[in-house]
Amino acid sequence: MRALAVALMAVCTTFAEAASALEFSPAERRRIEQLGPWPPPAAFDAGNAQAGRPDAIAFGQRLFFDPRLSPDGRFACASCHVPAQAFADAAPRGQGREALARNTPSLWNAVHERWYGWDGAFDSLWSQALQPLRAADEMGASARHISHTVRADPDLSCRYRRVFGNPPPGDDEATLVDVAKALGAFVGSLVSARTPFDDFRDALLRDDKTAAAPYPADAQRGLRLFIGRGQCSTCHLGPMLSNGEFGDTGLPFFVRPGVVDPGRHAGIAALRANPHNLLSRWADAPARGAGAVKTRHVEPQPRNFGEFKVPSLRNVALTAPYMHDGQIATLAGVVRHYSELNLERLHSDGEQILKPLRLSDSESADLVAFLDTLSDPRALQWRAPDWAPCDAAGP
Repeated sequence: MRALAVALMAVCTTFAEAASALEFSPAERRRIEQLGPWPPPAAFDAGNAQAGRPDAIAFGQRLFFDPRLSPDGRFACASCHVPAQAFADAAPRGQGREALARNTPSLWNAVHERWYGWDGAFDSLWSQALQPLRAADEMGASARHISHTVRADPDLSCRYRRVFGNPPPGDDEATLVDVAKALGAFVGSLVSARTPFDDFRDALLRDDKTAAAPYPADAQRGLRLFIGRGQCSTCHLGPMLSNGEFGDTGLPFFVRPGVVDPGRHAGIAALRANPHNLLSRWADAPARGAGAVKTRHVEPQPRNFGEFKVPSLRNVALTAPYMHDGQIATLAGVVRHYSELNLERLHSDGEQILKPLRLSDSESADLVAFLDTLSDPRALQWRAPDWAPCDAAGP
């Protein structure tokens, strides 16, 4: 009898949970549907013929964790993009050989992004990888140093040959670009798993109330705000929960007193001048053709000054602090910023999307509860796979 009572209680609890799910309207369901699916179709680093190849990913992984790529052996890519910090660093601004001006973004799902860097100064993962390698305030390496490091190390030179078919060439710049493409292949392999929201979305769309029931009620209310009155999904949409473009967030963009970060405006100029963009001879076909349309046609506009990338919200609860320079410490602080937005700080030209949300305390808490469900807990638990040792006598 006791076992029967327990079973009946479990059934009643399941029905009560299912009944607690909010009733979303057809229009709301359509908006929720647009926030997926996850995982999306596979994507590959543009202009990178090595993208997706296991040997290239293994080579890139070795390079990513190798501090010898910096001249004094102090910094590797993983110094700032720490796996246990969701491939970010949990600091307001990055720290290389000098203090940097911007927050270190997570690398999870970067392969699904359209532009790279907070200002979009790069159009591929491999071209972006060249920046920290060579920048004086980051790793500070030269093409000569990196090519010498790869040629001098038996394992790295072996892996280079396995990927590119020949030993590292004497052309330092060519070797540097190949190193960047291996790094791009590795970073492109970092795609996070599903989240509680993904499970709820899919259950909702197939009208499976039992499967939807475990999703918290406060997160459901926050989701309704996100796609509704909050208008968050105007910019944070699609499987990545980002439109992949740039916007004015209404925050100060001073690097230090008297010095501002021009954001996207300067990023476009840097992108077009970059000798390693998708229009360059270094990009592997077919990126130099149709794949480079985005780079060929982007033009700076006055409104781009002070605009920064709309970040993906996937794993957002794991990657504090927030905004382009880490000036907001918590998700609650981000919600508060948009709730109390100062319209005087926004650009006067262009379409004005943002407006103060004027959320109540309970609404703010609901929105944070929703944002908390957008993370894959395993994104903090990445472990390097056991790649086979490189056999110099192999094919």
